[in-house]
Amino acid sequence: MRALPLSDARTLPRWQRPEALLMLMAFLMPVAFATWSALLNNFVVEVAGFDGSDIGWLHTVREVPGFLAVGVIAIIIFVREQVLALVSLMLLGVATALTAAFPSLGGLLTITLLSSIGFHYYETVNQSLQLQWLPKDRAPRMLGTLLAIGSGATFLAFALIVLTWRAFDLSFDLVYWISGGFTAFGALAAFFLFPQFESPHPQVKRMVLRRRYWLYYALQFMSGARRQIFVVFAGFMLVERYGLDVHQITALFMGTLALNMATASLVGRAVGHFGERMALILEYGGLATIFTLYAALYAFDGGVWMAGGLYVVNHLFFSLALAIKTYFQKIADSGDIAPTAAVAFTINHIAAVFLPALLGYVWLQSPMAVFAAAAGMALTSLALSTLVPRHPGPGHETVLAAPLVVAE
Repeated sequence: MRALPLSDARTLPRWQRPEALLMLMAFLMPVAFATWSALLNNFVVEVAGFDGSDIGWLHTVREVPGFLAVGVIAIIIFVREQVLALVSLMLLGVATALTAAFPSLGGLLTITLLSSIGFHYYETVNQSLQLQWLPKDRAPRMLGTLLAIGSGATFLAFALIVLTWRAFDLSFDLVYWISGGFTAFGALAAFFLFPQFESPHPQVKRMVLRRRYWLYYALQFMSGARRQIFVVFAGFMLVERYGLDVHQITALFMGTLALNMATASLVGRAVGHFGERMALILEYGGLATIFTLYAALYAFDGGVWMAGGLYVVNHLFFSLALAIKTYFQKIADSGDIAPTAAVAFTINHIAAVFLPALLGYVWLQSPMAVFAAAAGMALTSLALSTLVPRHPGPGHETVLAAPLVVAE
């Protein structure tokens, strides 16, 4: 298929333009992944009989492909990024559809690895395409819109689970098949319906590690470590400690997503107006407070309403993480976006490979210590965010670097 220069995309119908494809992929991915996430904790506890250690190992295996995301650089030598994104989405959908067919530790580890390859390779390439296809002046706003679309797709998946799970006595197997099949079919259709877009800036097809990107790498590393604790243990706690059922967990997720949908575009506008520095300081200060309160749940025997409220607020702060993307877009060389996205995704998952399994054992002894560790990581991220300049750019990547002087 002949590639279409990105500059010519404006001649296409709106539904075939790059922004439309980004929106479609933003909708398709959460249908499979959100359904997998919503059912996972109940499935592993009720069907597979998991404990804290088992769930830690599952999430460690799930993050291995993220750690190996740097392999995307080798693949895009032979395959266009757009094609790789859609093939990865298909793999995610097919593996999600098969999840309930393997209700054992070994089976779930295997199928989770396959779905995770699809998810992480898609996310790596998708981030690269977003930064290549979206102009810098519109990127924060558009990223907020894409976040809202993803939240809307997740909300729809959760709503269908809440409305039908008990009413029709659904099985894990059926729900996984429907959601995974929808994502796989949608990605296959997009492969044939959209032209392949050619970026105006050819991407470096080798590993790129530049000293001037060091703060971006550090923020990615801490983001991955901190987020893993929340993803693995916050939802698991609600099932293990408070005994919430599938429809109750999903209803909580829906409430969270409703707020994300309402605020995502506003978050994008706020990042564009106030800058990445203020957005990241606000995010990490808020997350440090929230993780401290999570630890307090165990110290003072807090109730389920407090746990649920913290879960919702945590997600609102996480939405500010799009500022890391736009910070990198402003400081990066145009040809570095694809290889650096792959390297950054690997850096983001270094801690994710060992933290879930390690903290799974800690969880068996002291859940409070797990959330205290997350609070410490958020404070470290807060310190790093103060090094982000108000107006970042090449040569002015941190407040420690001299501002770039442009000659008249």
